Amino acid sequence: MPSNVDIAKRIAKILLSPETAVGLINGILSVPTDIGYLAFGFIDTDSRRLRETDKIRMVSAIRYGILENQNIKNTIETVLRLFNKDVPEEKQNAMYSKTTAAIAGRTLTNSIISSKLAAIITQRSTVFIKIKGGLIGNVLLAGGMAERSVYTSERLQLNSPEVYSALRPQNYDLLYFLAEPVLNPFVEALNVKRNQGKPAFDQIINMVESEINAKK
Repeated sequence: MPSNVDIAKRIAKILLSPETAVGLINGILSVPTDIGYLAFGFIDTDSRRLRETDKIRMVSAIRYGILENQNIKNTIETVLRLFNKDVPEEKQNAMYSKTTAAIAGRTLTNSIISSKLAAIITQRSTVFIKIKGGLIGNVLLAGGMAERSVYTSERLQLNSPEVYSALRPQNYDLLYFLAEPVLNPFVEALNVKRNQGKPAFDQIINMVESEINAKK
């Protein structure tokens, strides 16, 4: 379990420079990971019916354009908005006045950061699709990614019900696995608030502010 200091440092890093997420997002596009999820899906018979239901939901969501860049952006922005809801306005001003999005002001910061992260994710995903090639390989990996999406959604519902509830109405929970590496620290901070209380969450925010001030 990450420490509050580690959570604060990772949040500050993303806020200061969303471009640094490239390395994190590369970890999403992992062939062994997708094959591992595909294999686990075959042997996990206990939750098969529930997963099949979610896959049907995924097919419908894809048909209506869930994989478009705007929806990935909306997924990220929804989590950041949920995070900021618990951050006092003066603290938001103090943090965002020193970030790469400062020129737009605090109101548009979430949107700009979300757009940058979504663009990075989309670009890396497109490159990966070109690299992996091959019809059979694509089908297997697509199946693995489907399993990964569903399992990540289930894990989010179990560990972070507030975030899941915010994403689920628009089926954004099925996209969460794409942005999980960069959104994790924000979700973990919300989990700290839920499990340890608001004072612990406020402590993380103070550390984020200090980390940003130290890096600028």
